[in-house]
Amino acid sequence: QVRIGQSGGGLVQPGGSLRLSCVVSGTAISTLGMGWYRQASGNQRDLVATITSGGSLNYVDSVKGRFTISRDNAKNTVYLQMNSLKPEDTAVYYCKVLALGLWGQGTQVTVSS
Repeated sequence: QVRIGQSGGGLVQPGGSLRLSCVVSGTAISTLGMGWYRQASGNQRDLVATITSGGSLNYVDSVKGRFTISRDNAKNTVYLQMNSLKPEDTAVYYCKVLALGLWGQGTQVTVSS
């Protein structure tokens, strides 16, 4: 059974940084594309960033230059480094194993002074 565990959210001031982690168990992620999505209150869940098995990266325009998605296949983990955070980044962030359509439990990120 594939399981996804997320960690790293919290409250941060504008301009601050957070790193989200997504640990997958039950399957190796080395051949799988992975993604981060977010859902603000009352909104739909939107794509933030993806990383292919080969390491190709894709970002939504609003986070380019501020967020970095990365993967450590040895740890079966995907990360989302978020810098220069803005209040509009406030949302629940979800990790997804793209090919399997499996979601993590979500982690709250709140950017506020």
